[in-house]
Amino acid sequence: MSAVMNPYHDAAHMAEAVRQGEVSARELVTASLARIEATDASVNAFTCQTQARAFAEADAVDARRSALVKQGHGQAQLRDALGPLAGVPYAVKNLYDIAGEVTVAGSIINRSHPPAKADAFLVKQLKTAGAVLVGALNMDEYAYGFTTENTHYGPCHNPHDLTRLSGGSSGGSGAAVAAGQVPVSLGSDTNGSIRVPSSLCGVWGLKPTFGRLSRRGTYPFVHSIDHLGPIANSVAGLALAYDALQGPDSLDPGCHAQRVQPVAAMPAGVKGLRLGVLNGYFDDHASAAAREVVALAASTLGTTANVHWPDAGLARAAAFIITASEGGSLHLDDLRTQLAAFEPLSVDRFVAGALQPADWYLRAQRFRRIYRDRIHALFADWDVLITAATPVSAPLIGTEWLDINGTQQPCRAAMGLLTQPISFAGCPVVTAPMWPTNTGGMPLGLQIIAAPWREDLAFAVARQLSDAGVAHVKLAAC
Repeated sequence: MSAVMNPYHDAAHMAEAVRQGEVSARELVTASLARIEATDASVNAFTCQTQARAFAEADAVDARRSALVKQGHGQAQLRDALGPLAGVPYAVKNLYDIAGEVTVAGSIINRSHPPAKADAFLVKQLKTAGAVLVGALNMDEYAYGFTTENTHYGPCHNPHDLTRLSGGSSGGSGAAVAAGQVPVSLGSDTNGSIRVPSSLCGVWGLKPTFGRLSRRGTYPFVHSIDHLGPIANSVAGLALAYDALQGPDSLDPGCHAQRVQPVAAMPAGVKGLRLGVLNGYFDDHASAAAREVVALAASTLGTTANVHWPDAGLARAAAFIITASEGGSLHLDDLRTQLAAFEPLSVDRFVAGALQPADWYLRAQRFRRIYRDRIHALFADWDVLITAATPVSAPLIGTEWLDINGTQQPCRAAMGLLTQPISFAGCPVVTAPMWPTNTGGMPLGLQIIAAPWREDLAFAVARQLSDAGVAHVKLAAC
């Protein structure tokens, strides 16, 4: 395998190599599928592979390039014609529709559904950008979880230590990138489901502003909080994927894509940015390793300012109520008729949510409006805020309880302690892979938070940390 074919190379490197003719899209897909074959028996990131489609898409990229070169087109024209992600293999959480495949969403109930007739909007966006789909990825059933310990499809293992959690609910999306199976994947994030696996697996992740990207063609969880976004093995690859995913979708009334904001060509740099470190609640629920990550990032960025994020605990409680209520309502018919077919780790929460009084849900949504205004006002004084993404590095699979600063917390819920208050306000977050000491070589991510619609500022800080060598992806042990 040539250097260009190294599966750990990022999307920007791979696409440029295809455009230059140093490698073909078919060769990249072949390398990706070989890596999946070599590692996925232990990682369990994939629930299906789309090999025939992948080779057809790759061959189409190669044929297009060959025709353009014969016509005398230069590199700039090739980039425009082939797309910024030409030939780059990627995979999606299995709640994204893939034409001809059943969208199982981590469940066995959905297996009886007919195959999707069309790709999800974001899958179409990546195809237009030249990327090549190689399969669908493991997740918590119906996206209700933070660990991807899926009883139906088996737990997804952390590539850096196969005895540990990959996080969730987009666990397969994080693990596939960390394992070098693909340089880019797509996940979803309601309460932290992109940020948690990005943190535990040591990869880059983006939860965009609520409403930034179309959700059409994906299986829903909590309509009023669901976000979609990319995971990647470099900040450059993350930015390329994000730019490719953006675009207006008139058929998704929740998508406000008229605010399209390319970030891939932006330079690094934080000069002039007002940077702060979240304290209070976020310190109280962070282990020593999580606080070490934040301190290292703050030192690198040159900030010592502490910032209070109001009502974080209340926001998390309200998010739980809304999540359970909408999730339970969505699956009410199946809960009544197929209760035994649900994932044992989530079924009780779905049932409890379906039984919640409507008044709880209404009060939580009213509070959310007040809370969102308070958080958005916070960004009148600050441009970017940072905090840890998870309270600890990846626990062992099957862990029931965590000790966080002397307090016992249920592991599966506690993984979202630091992410839920952020997504509840709809703010964009880039998760940066950091590597604290005393975690046995395991990563722990940093959340880089900006005001709604200011993903560009979060990416500027992410690039600064990447360029400084503080945030980076490491080769996984698998």
